[in-house]
Amino acid sequence: MQQGLEQLLTRGVLFLPRLGIGAGMFLAAWIAAGVLSTALARVPSFGHVAPDVLALIRRVVRAGLLAIGTVVALGTTGVDVSALVAGLGLTGFALGFALRDILSNLLSGVLLLVYRPFRRADLVSVSGYSGRVSAIDLRYTTLEAEDRLVLIPNATLFTNAITVMRAGAPPGAV
Repeated sequence: MQQGLEQLLTRGVLFLPRLGIGAGMFLAAWIAAGVLSTALARVPSFGHVAPDVLALIRRVVRAGLLAIGTVVALGTTGVDVSALVAGLGLTGFALGFALRDILSNLLSGVLLLVYRPFRRADLVSVSGYSGRVSAIDLRYTTLEAEDRLVLIPNATLFTNAITVMRAGAPPGAV
């Protein structure tokens, strides 16, 4: 009995350096994610990046670095991460397939904010709906008409023909 306890204690002492290194790696990934997120928060002062796009990029980068840091830290401590990595890949595929419409709208919203085919206050007509653009979100674009608000999914705006009349532009000058 005492020999088993001594053996367990010896293995525990030998495991401590790997545990410390793994914790250090996770801490390094956490700090790197925070530093990169803070650096990305300062990008709008240097360029013309939409705040919504930047917020999305910051979240994706932070989550990605933390996920990579977790997998590396677990691998360093001796945990077999091959099944975990395969599971994450399959989970990502399943979620992507299940949420394809939402992801389509989200990516279309990012592309609309980056390419800016229209701006707020422009008169827009798409798929039988028309109105003045009042908001461009990551998921929907809001059009204001005389007596209604129309929320058009961004994927619809990105895949259909759009007629845009610039706000304040004379007719024929688009």
